[in-house]
Amino acid sequence: MITRAPPLPITQQCRILDVCRSSVYYKPVPLADRELEIMRRIDEIHMKLPFYGSRRIRDQLHRDGYKVNRKKVRRLMCLMGISALYPRRRTSKPGKGHKIYPYLLKDLSIDRPNQVWASDVTYIPMARGFLYLVAILDLYSRKVLSWRLSNTLDPEFCVSALEEALGHYGTPEIFNTDQGSQFTSDAFTKVLLDAGVRISMDGKGRWIDNVFIERVWRSLKYEEVYLKAYESAVEARRGIGDYFQFYNQQRPHYALERFTPDEVYAGIPTHLEAA
Repeated sequence: MITRAPPLPITQQCRILDVCRSSVYYKPVPLADRELEIMRRIDEIHMKLPFYGSRRIRDQLHRDGYKVNRKKVRRLMCLMGISALYPRRRTSKPGKGHKIYPYLLKDLSIDRPNQVWASDVTYIPMARGFLYLVAILDLYSRKVLSWRLSNTLDPEFCVSALEEALGHYGTPEIFNTDQGSQFTSDAFTKVLLDAGVRISMDGKGRWIDNVFIERVWRSLKYEEVYLKAYESAVEARRGIGDYFQFYNQQRPHYALERFTPDEVYAGIPTHLEAA
């Protein structure tokens, strides 16, 4: 860790750690309120029309009175970690040198809890700034097993959510994600491999496997996040935590014959087929 305290000067610390000295002196500039407003609107458009790419989102923003070009829309979408949902060569970009695992869900009937878990990351707007949210989902019951918030896309908060889910609910047979760098990182995959979990990653044309967790994001944002303007990460954590508790324990799901995720995960209905 770089420190400005003696005895080593910053130049020598950077040389030892092989860190660019200019990056140490750089102080990040917070996003302007206007950009945060545009990002929130981009997120709303993406939730409602997930097949819209940067061109169509730019056109919709123009209709809404935001005069932005496509280059700026693409930059903000990249910062938010979102992209259009449609069949393509890759759903997300893996980290350099990260191992990509084969896709294991083709023609698989998901008919019991803890058979397949999945995970994804989404953008959470606040009154000032934004956060990233990761959740671990049991695909059969739709139960949110664990979640974490972070102000960066580093893998650590994903690893923390995974370790909590494994500690509370045991191990799934298969864990499925996209090829995002958080999920292909050695830190994340090592936890799964050490637990004896088979790793599955979406491949070409497998964008539809994110649909289940995208539905969770949609419910969360329309029923909680968009109705509020979180003033702090603490407030966001409290609101999202309360919502996921409601989502798991009280909110009936039509796809689950109006049972709750907790009820289905516990095995109360015994006749459900994979929806």
